[in-house]
Amino acid sequence: MLLSDLATTSETVGATRSRLKKVAALAEALRLADPDEVEIAASYLGGSLRQRRTGLGYASLARLPEPATQPTLVLAEVDELFEHLSTLSGPGSATQRTAEFAALMSRATEPEQRYLAALVAGEVRQGALDGLLLDAVAAASDLPAAAVRRASMLAGSTPAIARAALTGGLPALAAFNLTLGVGVRPMLASSSPTVAEALLKAAPDGSPVAVEAKLDGIRLQAHKDGDTVRLFTRSLDDVTGRLPEIVDAVRSLRVTSAILDGEALALDASGRPHAFQDTASSSASKGTRPLALTPWFFDALAIDGRSLIDLPLSGRYSALVAAVPPAFLVERLVTSDAAAADAFARSILAQGHEGVVVKNLAAPYAAGRRGSEWVKVKPVHTLDLVVLAVEWGSGRRRGKLSNIHLGARDPHTGGFVMLGKTFKGMTDEMLAWQTERFLELATDKGDWVVKVRPEQVVEIAFDGLQRSTRYPGGFALRFARVVRYRHDKQAADADTIDTVRALASRAQPDE
Repeated sequence: MLLSDLATTSETVGATRSRLKKVAALAEALRLADPDEVEIAASYLGGSLRQRRTGLGYASLARLPEPATQPTLVLAEVDELFEHLSTLSGPGSATQRTAEFAALMSRATEPEQRYLAALVAGEVRQGALDGLLLDAVAAASDLPAAAVRRASMLAGSTPAIARAALTGGLPALAAFNLTLGVGVRPMLASSSPTVAEALLKAAPDGSPVAVEAKLDGIRLQAHKDGDTVRLFTRSLDDVTGRLPEIVDAVRSLRVTSAILDGEALALDASGRPHAFQDTASSSASKGTRPLALTPWFFDALAIDGRSLIDLPLSGRYSALVAAVPPAFLVERLVTSDAAAADAFARSILAQGHEGVVVKNLAAPYAAGRRGSEWVKVKPVHTLDLVVLAVEWGSGRRRGKLSNIHLGARDPHTGGFVMLGKTFKGMTDEMLAWQTERFLELATDKGDWVVKVRPEQVVEIAFDGLQRSTRYPGGFALRFARVVRYRHDKQAADADTIDTVRALASRAQPDE
């Protein structure tokens, strides 16, 4: 299979808003793949390389060689090259990696170069999320979507399921079972702006729901098989060796075997959560760690050899309570009263947690696209900030100014303090407008970064603040995304760094 087939498919998918047309295009590409190429094709169509790390950065994409005139790259050889690049290490490896990647790009046509650059940068913007790809696998294999989604949840891999579905049909999918020690793709939540709307979304008939604390920790799946414990993150990375205190806690449970879903969180002496970055750094460290983490579970997928995923949440939770002591359970309230649910949510926020998740008590455990069975509610913060510089985009954004540098006004110096960057939330129309706008404001047109006069105000939504030594203000925005450009405001009207520090202080009063 030629890489150009996937590049063309990606452009087709990105050019339509129709879900049915997206699925049809993805399915047709999967049908074209040879059996030994299906997993590669599925990964690329889903917007990612098969290699978690290649060592290639944005600098590798800044200057590309002249493109080839005819497509010749075969999918398997492209994947082999990236696999080879991922293994390079030691002195001279960066230079070798850059040279070999450039050689690959010299053999790629212009559309293929755009596609490869987007895959490397993780910026394939075609609206083909995993749920779409699973529907495409079902369409390409002519199998029920429910069977494909279930197998994908149990296998933890859409590419693996794509190959099974297209080469082995239903019997191959049925071979994937809930297995101790094999990570299960987690169930995810959609969002609502208010608790009342979340209740209506999760239970339109007004029946009681579970309202659970949403902890700002590390999503953790714990597998217990006798004294053997394995821990997986949301992305199914095995972090067992990094969390000995969690291993000990799970090993102490009075059950022979279990698969539990929850969070790992670090608390301070008063019981308030530490900043997310502290929890994250503790979970990532293999050596001496500054903080001990505590498990907090909210669901059970299996207990003592019995699979629970097809039970309603109410049944799974009863099994969880019987297996896990109260100290390891996420705080929750079962109610159909919006006022009571809202009061509970306010109490959770007052404890320093992120928000709440409203859950339908009748829903089975199901990974895949975010549905209405679980609905998260958390406050969204916004700041009016000033654009200080912009980076040229890559992939489908090549030729457009994309990643904006964000600054808060410093009333003490009259300057601006950088808080981070974002390319999230930008429509094609916004990209076109901001490219023209920031070229007008440019003071230094570098090859990669364009510095601009600090005049344009932009409204930025973000989930929180984290300490940062990278930026002079001491804080960085978490999950920043563009809401809109504020043409009605001047730079002097932007939020100040004092406002940012005050917000951080309110979020972490003990620090």
